[in-house]
Amino acid sequence: MSKAQVRLCMVLHNHQPVGNFDDVIEMAYRDSYLPFLDVFESYKDLRISLHTSGSLLEWLDQRHPEYVDRLAALAKAGRVEIIGGAFYEPILTMLPSRDRVGQIVQYSRYLRERLGAAVRGAWIPERVWEANLTSDLAAAEIEYVVLDDFHFRNAGLTADQLHGYFVTEDSGRLLKVFPGSEPLRYLIPFGEPKQTIDLLRGIGERAPGSVVTFGDDGEKFGTWPETKAHVYEHGWLRRFFDALQANREWLTTTTLAETVDNVIPTGKIYLPDASYREMTEWVLPVERQIAYHAAIAQLRFDNRWESIQPFVRGGFWRNYKVKYVEANEMYARMMFVSSLLEQAEQEDHPQPLIDQARQHLFRGQCNCAYWHGAFGGLYLPHLRNAVYRELIAAENLLEQAAGRTDRWVEVTADDYNFDARREIRLAGDRLVAWVEPAAGGRLYELDVRSIGHNLLATLCRRPEAYHEKVKVGEHQHGDGTASIHDRVVFKQKDLDQRLQYDRRLRKCLIDHFWDGDASLDQVALGQAPELGDFSDGVYQSKIRRNPDRVQVQLIRQGTCAGHPLTITKGLTLSAGSDELEIAYLIEGLPAGRPLHFGVEFNFAGLPTGNDDRYFHTGIDHRLGQLQTRLDLHDMRQLNLCDQWLGIDVGLRWDRPTSVWTFPIETVSQSEGGFELVHQSVVVIPRWEIRSDSQGRWSTVMRLKLDTTLAAARTTESKELSAALSSDLRST
Repeated sequence: MSKAQVRLCMVLHNHQPVGNFDDVIEMAYRDSYLPFLDVFESYKDLRISLHTSGSLLEWLDQRHPEYVDRLAALAKAGRVEIIGGAFYEPILTMLPSRDRVGQIVQYSRYLRERLGAAVRGAWIPERVWEANLTSDLAAAEIEYVVLDDFHFRNAGLTADQLHGYFVTEDSGRLLKVFPGSEPLRYLIPFGEPKQTIDLLRGIGERAPGSVVTFGDDGEKFGTWPETKAHVYEHGWLRRFFDALQANREWLTTTTLAETVDNVIPTGKIYLPDASYREMTEWVLPVERQIAYHAAIAQLRFDNRWESIQPFVRGGFWRNYKVKYVEANEMYARMMFVSSLLEQAEQEDHPQPLIDQARQHLFRGQCNCAYWHGAFGGLYLPHLRNAVYRELIAAENLLEQAAGRTDRWVEVTADDYNFDARREIRLAGDRLVAWVEPAAGGRLYELDVRSIGHNLLATLCRRPEAYHEKVKVGEHQHGDGTASIHDRVVFKQKDLDQRLQYDRRLRKCLIDHFWDGDASLDQVALGQAPELGDFSDGVYQSKIRRNPDRVQVQLIRQGTCAGHPLTITKGLTLSAGSDELEIAYLIEGLPAGRPLHFGVEFNFAGLPTGNDDRYFHTGIDHRLGQLQTRLDLHDMRQLNLCDQWLGIDVGLRWDRPTSVWTFPIETVSQSEGGFELVHQSVVVIPRWEIRSDSQGRWSTVMRLKLDTTLAAARTTESKELSAALSSDLRST
């Protein structure tokens, strides 16, 4: 009998984000979740702990309730421990305490009711940890969590000290923490099963009675590229389970709960702020990330590397909100809705509406769209759109709970995006417009309440560290299955030629002055010199209020080609209206000298490459799909129609207008490889402006957001549902 005695806690984490496509989740179910369960069930002596995110479990219960029933049976038999956590997989450190506890408690209740599970442990999304989570987890009746060994090494422990679990404390509340093994994360399932057995045997021989924890994504068992064939068709998982059973005289597969009940803690620990190692690298500014990787590449050949490595770490997760302004916009929007909900809970509003709003808020806190690393995340428009859809739905319900069901409009000012500067919010029963006076007076969010869509959920093109790989070109890997962290795969050709970076965010009402001979190609490529200082300049703001109409005026005294100019632009929103009135007045124009002036609009969530998403002129005269580059003249109107979304975005001008359009596409990284992703459609109305006798020029444009098509579909759906119900009653 081997002197090695080891407990192996296998913790799998299955997750699909809110807003992911049904066919993508279905594929993950067919390729990962179902076949893993099929194989696991036949190994009666094995035990695992399993976390399934609430967004995925709800989907599974709707599409494949038989799978959920099988989980419930395995949990009842003690073969699978059900791990809880926050319902919709948020980064917990991103949430106020009330939402952290609320999500965890609600999901524990759901798991108890649906699976009969007594939840004791929680999965920490992306293992993003800050010490103050301890007291909130304890308040939510969580006993233990899994983090990475990286967290513990950052606290000063060595690898040989991490074969157990620890106790930590905050404000007198206790929590048990398991260190997940990074070596196992890379071996399972990419190495041969014997490598894992040898690693565990070595640990057990050095320290009999050790507890070793593996915690990682279940999608790596079939969904990650090339793993379906490797894990199932080539039999890796069966060989792995066979190896575990063949060594059960010294190797016990067990659950976190069984370990806590039968093994005393290794000791006490206070962990620094951290996440898994790769995450701390991805959050670094691009130039520092490149330098970090270069330094490590050099140090690996230094005989001192082994002693230095435990003290090497990257950045801090919260700085994703600095690295990506668009992520901070979502975060700030989420916090705004959370504060509205907290206020509503203190007032006497209908509880069912508040409960529904809370559920939408929780769904809008799903982490995947708030950051970016080896996965598409923030770069995936459908995930950003899903976040905003849930947050807008929550706000709509809270307005309804407050009794605001008729026509209304308001304008407020506050530091909504946490930058120590004031933003303006024009809100009505149909539209909500958010304006940043201190950043070019730009319109940075535009919510269409009826379809829950933010037309400015855009993303600009910016450098990424992995673009260095794109510039080098395609690489071929040898035989074997590579981790997604190591793969270099190009989903389209010539991506290196598509790398382009923006000078500023892609929003609306960005004011440009160019040379008279600037072309569409130059502007689209970012090669047209900016002659004015208005696009990023600070605008002063004035607010006007009437009972049925509100307005913000934005004023900047700047220069164009050294000549002083003043731009005043006004945004007006009326109660019951789906239209923004946008007025421009430019003063101080030089006599006899024309200037080339353009106003940039970006519209997000209108995908390209489909015939039902197109430009037209308001009389159904189509001008091409939304990715079409257009150079139009003498226009009075231009519309962007998305029949699938059910919206027609119309721009009208009070004077003949030239218009440029072009798409914004990013070269980004996902688990499938490098790919081109559509982010927004640019529309730039432009004029050769000449001063009148008083040195002025003005125009008025109207931005109308028509959702008649979406409303008609909703009516048809309700009528069909009513007809089906009537037929059922009659039979």
